[in-house]
Amino acid sequence: MATLLVCSNPIHGHVAPMLGVARHLVGVGHRVIMLTGSRFADRVEAVGAEFRALPGIADYDDRDQDAYLPDRARYRGLARAQYDIQSIFVKPIPDQYRGVRDVIDEQRVDAILVDGAFAGVGPLLFGDAPRPPILALGVNPLAQSSRDVAPTGTGLPPSSSPIGRVRNRLLQLVATRLLFRDTQRLGERIFAAAGVPRLEHFVMDISSAYDRFLQLSSPEFEYPRSDLAPNTAFIGPVPSGESDIPVPAWWGDLDGSRPVVHVTQGTIDNHDLDRLIRPTLTALADVDALVVVALGGRAPSELGEVPDNVRVASYLPYDRLLPHVSVFVTNGGYGGVQEALRAGVPLVVAGDTEDKPEVAARVAWSGAGIDLRTGRPSAAALRAAVLRVLGEERHRTGARRQAAAIARLDTFALLDGELEAAIADAART
Repeated sequence: MATLLVCSNPIHGHVAPMLGVARHLVGVGHRVIMLTGSRFADRVEAVGAEFRALPGIADYDDRDQDAYLPDRARYRGLARAQYDIQSIFVKPIPDQYRGVRDVIDEQRVDAILVDGAFAGVGPLLFGDAPRPPILALGVNPLAQSSRDVAPTGTGLPPSSSPIGRVRNRLLQLVATRLLFRDTQRLGERIFAAAGVPRLEHFVMDISSAYDRFLQLSSPEFEYPRSDLAPNTAFIGPVPSGESDIPVPAWWGDLDGSRPVVHVTQGTIDNHDLDRLIRPTLTALADVDALVVVALGGRAPSELGEVPDNVRVASYLPYDRLLPHVSVFVTNGGYGGVQEALRAGVPLVVAGDTEDKPEVAARVAWSGAGIDLRTGRPSAAALRAAVLRVLGEERHRTGARRQAAAIARLDTFALLDGELEAAIADAART
């Protein structure tokens, strides 16, 4: 069996699927070393992998935004987006690379698997020195530039018409050469210092450079690209497996007597419950539905007094909850959305941070739900959207179509095949 290095940015939504992959790889007999943030050490060891901490500024705690994004409040709009990208993904590249080099200099590593936003392997990808094969897993919506798709972050639907392709090209030029020029220049300086004199890619889109790029979704949930990079394949979301989260005392209320609406703000962007959770409770207070809230680690008491039709828990076992859910209201975390789609649950999405607008746009484009196009929706907008999804068949049909697409993909079998082929190819060269 192989020795594998698995690398992840220390962000919950990135680490969770990479941990699922690590657990599988250990289970089939591989030796797995996982390089990520210190806060995940126990979880890495729990799946049977060997833990290595990222060094320097790459080892931040995604729960403590004030520590790793100390100046964020000074920025708004595009300036904030650049600050976030630079701080979270670009500036840590030298320390990420150092962490990777420390492992591969000590060990004979047969292959490296990284989350698709872990650019610390870039100096290996673009360098000339011998290296193991490097595979990336797309834990966010596919950000690969294309003549058929507008740049990531615009939230625009795809268009392959002549006019649409002109739009896409112009927006791509504006994004890389003007709006995110400072981010690109920072990336070029960082890569130059690591021995890569010329960076041919946009620093946040190196997906086509990996030996294989494996997107963790079905192709039906992603925008079609006639120029999709040949290294790219869709292998479906990582199965979450059976949860060991205990059910709350009110679990028996999920008796099928009324529709269930689930609402969450995830595990990171849940500091301000007025963004999505409280407006949803207000919107549905007089609706004949059971509203089930997951607070992503916060104590139920922090939500305060709630309407009679609301049930609250810190965490919930999604494998047991989602079969009861009629509508999933979310801020658009990619992993949570994929879990809902796997269960055929239609969505109402309200997200405006990180990659969430792109997730929301794909939900609407695929027909699996409604994109409210804001991260702070009104109670009136939420009520209208939830009632539409409950009352109209088309969103349920769209969600079931996505579930069928996911069911056709055996994620781990596809991953094993890609990994085996990459290692074999490397051995022949």
